[in-house]
Amino acid sequence: MNEIKPLLTLTDAAANRVKNLMNDANSEVIGLRIGIKTAGCSGMKYNVEYATEIKPFEEKIVSKDIVICIDPAAIMFLIGSEMDYKEEKFSSGFEFSNPNEIARCGCGESFTVA
Repeated sequence: MNEIKPLLTLTDAAANRVKNLMNDANSEVIGLRIGIKTAGCSGMKYNVEYATEIKPFEEKIVSKDIVICIDPAAIMFLIGSEMDYKEEKFSSGFEFSNPNEIARCGCGESFTVA
């Protein structure tokens, strides 16, 4: 029997960072919106922004008490992904571990899926 993969999950670090960002945002923010844009040398880039509403046809999921709205065009590219937050000496940001990726560009900004 095949196990159903969650569409997207958050690590504890990502959930904590999102909660902090939402506390600093205006009161209309209900969660995050995650999508995919055509960009970069490998073809696709993750797009993360505040969500103030759930748009038609978006997939709404909840991970660690965070509402995440997934752009319908991104669903097939994100299945089974995990969003993390990393803070290093000279950089910080959200990172995705995506089992659908087959390649990343050298700078890590964009990716290709199978």
